Amino acid sequence: MKDSFDILIDHIEKIVPLSSEEKEFIIRHFHLKRYKKHQYIVNEGERTKYHYFILSGLTKLVYLDQNGKEHIVSFAMEDWWESDFYAFYTKTLATLSLICLEDTTVLALSHDDYIKLCNENPKMLKFFLEKANYGFLGMQRRILSFLTLNTSQRYEHFLKQYPKLLNRLPKSQLAAYLGVSRESLSR
Repeated sequence: MKDSFDILIDHIEKIVPLSSEEKEFIIRHFHLKRYKKHQYIVNEGERTKYHYFILSGLTKLVYLDQNGKEHIVSFAMEDWWESDFYAFYTKTLATLSLICLEDTTVLALSHDDYIKLCNENPKMLKFFLEKANYGFLGMQRRILSFLTLNTSQRYEHFLKQYPKLLNRLPKSQLAAYLGVSRESLSR
């Protein structure tokens, strides 16, 4: 079985090749953290200290509106990165919360370590740029699906895009993500 840092290195090497020295340098900047189901990794109103690489588990990133209604921005599972990115990069208070839907293990990267990795290793700058670009593309697709697709089309789109998530998500969470009631989703 691979250890946590081997999983991270394999993930990075899908985009950029790394020397042994680069691998050692990268690993030194991450911290292993474990969370239980329902535990908050990021809390709205607090500092977002880390950018998280998910080793195992499942999370949801949520926004709580003025009426207390939860809006699911995204889900993240193994091999995905997640955080309140706006708060992380701007060093402001979080407006989103990151909550575990399953017991979750992550590798956490602080803002200072992120900057150090990017400044001292151009390969990591390339890696993070590519990951950010794909995240941006995913968010654009999600926005367009809300603007142009009906409920069943959004559901089909979700199934095609994230087949591995379907059996791991409670129907209520999937319905909230798709912007429909649980009853509508059941139909």
